[in-house]
Amino acid sequence: MLFLTAAAWILLMAGRRGSLALTHCAIAMPASAASFQMLLALNPPVSLATGWALMLATMMLPLLIAPVRHVHNSSFTHRRGRAIALFVAAYAVVWMAAGVMLIALALAIRLIAPESIVPVAVAAALAMLWQFSPLKQRSLNRCHSHRELAAFGRSADIDAVRFGFTHGIWCVCSCWGLMFLPLMISRGHAAAMVAVSAWMFAERLERPMPARWRLRGPSTALRMLVAQVGMKLQLG
Repeated sequence: MLFLTAAAWILLMAGRRGSLALTHCAIAMPASAASFQMLLALNPPVSLATGWALMLATMMLPLLIAPVRHVHNSSFTHRRGRAIALFVAAYAVVWMAAGVMLIALALAIRLIAPESIVPVAVAAALAMLWQFSPLKQRSLNRCHSHRELAAFGRSADIDAVRFGFTHGIWCVCSCWGLMFLPLMISRGHAAAMVAVSAWMFAERLERPMPARWRLRGPSTALRMLVAQVGMKLQLG
């Protein structure tokens, strides 16, 4: 999964600088733009979809390590590749559908305020509000839940697809606010993607907790990092 993530990063950065002329999945908007037609000309649907798919690959594949391991361990050897492919495909369909809504919202905000810092502020406020909400915790808890999968025949295929859909839905519910933030950042977009991706990966290390309003952060990852730094300092 990490190898595929690295490959997606290479493709994304190459597309940004090469002949593909991708918008790098951020919503581009010139200072002089005044029409929806010009906005769509700068952000063709195919380019937006390609950029969003690569953005998902770079940011979401690390989050799939645990569920893909579950599918792998729940499948017979000769069915593992097929089951994992079905799971990932269903998961990707959910996130691509979510991308339509998130990108449409980003386009609308950019159309209203093309030269303002307000879009970034709005995206940051939405992400922070959702991070602290009980629904965020409930969705995050469900991302840790891995259902039993059938082992034989069509039932195994259906279960892999169903698991991909359900995991994708809860993942969208958990991460939509964080994923929306890089869409609104044109300058420093890659840095925003790295920061958000690291945050989402770190918060998956947290154990399920009661769903209520509270400050929520990657405390487990921070403790692990501090412990590693402390060990290296002692050894040094």
